[in-house]
Amino acid sequence: MRYDIAIIGAGAAGLAAAIFAGAAAAAGSAARIVLLDGAKKPGAKILVSGGGRCNVTHREVRPEDFNGGPQPLIRGVLRAFDHRDTLRWMAGLGVALKLESTGKYFPVSDKARTVLEALLRRVGELGVELRAGEKVVEIDRRDSHFEFRHSLEGETGGDSWFDLQLAGGGVLGVRRVIVATGGMALPKSGSDGAGLEWMRRLGHGIIPAVPALCPLVLADEQPSAAAARVRELAGVTVDARLALVEENSRRLGETTDSLLFTHFGLSGPAAMNLSRHWARARDAAPATPPVLALGHPSLPTEERADAWLREQAAAHPRLAVGACLRRLWPERLALLLAGEAADTALNGLTRMRRRALAGALAGLRLRVAGPRGWAFAETTAGGVDLREVDIRTMQSRKAPGLYLCGEILDVDGRIGGFNFQWAWSTGYLAGRGAAASLRG
Repeated sequence: MRYDIAIIGAGAAGLAAAIFAGAAAAAGSAARIVLLDGAKKPGAKILVSGGGRCNVTHREVRPEDFNGGPQPLIRGVLRAFDHRDTLRWMAGLGVALKLESTGKYFPVSDKARTVLEALLRRVGELGVELRAGEKVVEIDRRDSHFEFRHSLEGETGGDSWFDLQLAGGGVLGVRRVIVATGGMALPKSGSDGAGLEWMRRLGHGIIPAVPALCPLVLADEQPSAAAARVRELAGVTVDARLALVEENSRRLGETTDSLLFTHFGLSGPAAMNLSRHWARARDAAPATPPVLALGHPSLPTEERADAWLREQAAAHPRLAVGACLRRLWPERLALLLAGEAADTALNGLTRMRRRALAGALAGLRLRVAGPRGWAFAETTAGGVDLREVDIRTMQSRKAPGLYLCGEILDVDGRIGGFNFQWAWSTGYLAGRGAAASLRG
């Protein structure tokens, strides 16, 4: 079978690409467009995102909210289709959105299925053929003088064709291919890394993939008694400052956000936003991976924490250390940090004990064993080098006629709807770019 455009992957980026390709083609000449997905029910990642609510974008989206590719290139992509465009687009799809205090946009229904059903409905309205349960296993590029030397519009010569090999043994001949297969996060949704291998064979440089937006597992051996007991805090949530620190105390990154203690380690936005940075630093220096420094947001340094403890001792000399720390942290965390000094009066602390306590308040050191794994990662850090793509159309600079969008590119955003915005922006450019190239 032959098609003008084939989109591989019916996740957020693939659905967006299919919609914008279909709309652009409908505005010009007729084109046969097919959307392929290995899953019988597409959109699994959309349904589980945001706790099943689907955080579609953020009230402010900047290049600084993303990691990976060069910031000027990311800026160029976001300018073409920004968060305001997303809001208008969603309204046009019939998806009413609400802005929450965190800056995140969710559907008013609080159901991710609202977003998925609207996307699928628009795909059908535009005449894009959805073939769910059709897994592509290989992309073969043909020269124009091979079997498919005549395009569907009767043109000859100079046009690239691709063969898509299907798992069932069939072959699709297509003029333009948009790859939206994702990376390696949440493999049960179909993101098995196959697309990255196809791109490697087609000549692309691949930045090694590591889990991003992933909970962190704490090591069994910890540098202090308090750190060794952190898993006892499972279920406690705090707003905390979390920093990534090398052995020489150089800070590689820092964030202040919600942190959830779990039976295996740390989760929540603070830990998950740092996971890709920890994995990158570990890969760069496997023998000396960085540690985490967990501190109170109002006490950025040990000196400031020590000054706070002295201020409290001056004002409340007989106040127990544990009771004092409860002014900063929930009781379980306060008592864990206080340790054996929990019932000691503030004026009874030695200078050495006070300084040790100040260090724990400003940055309790925690050793990390690693990210929890691909099955728990929300996205992928790494992928196709963004410099190898024409960001005006998302067309590959290595294989003309091939377009890339979404998570397969080496760009990953922090928690807050930024990865969905990247999917919509790149899907917009890839879909329109592929459709325009047919007319051109």
